[in-house]
Amino acid sequence: MSEWHVALLRGINVGTAKRVAMADLRALVESLGYGDVKTLLNSGNVVFTTSAAKGRKAGARIEQALREQLGVSSRVFLLNRADMDTIVEENSLLPRVTNPSKMFVSMLADPADITKLHTIVRQSWEPDAVQLGARAAYVWCENGLSQSKLAEVVLRALGAGVTTRNWATMLKLQAITSS
Repeated sequence: MSEWHVALLRGINVGTAKRVAMADLRALVESLGYGDVKTLLNSGNVVFTTSAAKGRKAGARIEQALREQLGVSSRVFLLNRADMDTIVEENSLLPRVTNPSKMFVSMLADPADITKLHTIVRQSWEPDAVQLGARAAYVWCENGLSQSKLAEVVLRALGAGVTTRNWATMLKLQAITSS
């Protein structure tokens, strides 16, 4: 039985070195045998179906294919439908959200890395705020991501082990996996 998976590519289309046309990304994922391939926006969000067993290996397979076929190195963060639902449900900052483009979800490659944020969460960052889930950090940036010292600290603490999307994107990805 097939299930939905989401591959979030870190750093794709964020600079000239890692530009990948979404049509090329869809074709690459389809060439690996995954079904119902869809991309969202122009920033490395790919949704597809495959069996649970094949899904566990999809991130590594997509990373390798990106390097070999497109000459692009990108870390792939893989989530299944249950992961997406959990990440959306765990966001305790929703009462603060007045603009979904200022609410960010930083997904961790290794859930154990959440411990790197425990000290940060205990500090006051007003008007911004941060909360932790099992596999994600939720960061509200009142004045936007580029103006947030909190977002800078969170991203620095997590390094290459994180990829971030805004709340609107997360909801769109979840909606695709729920169809």
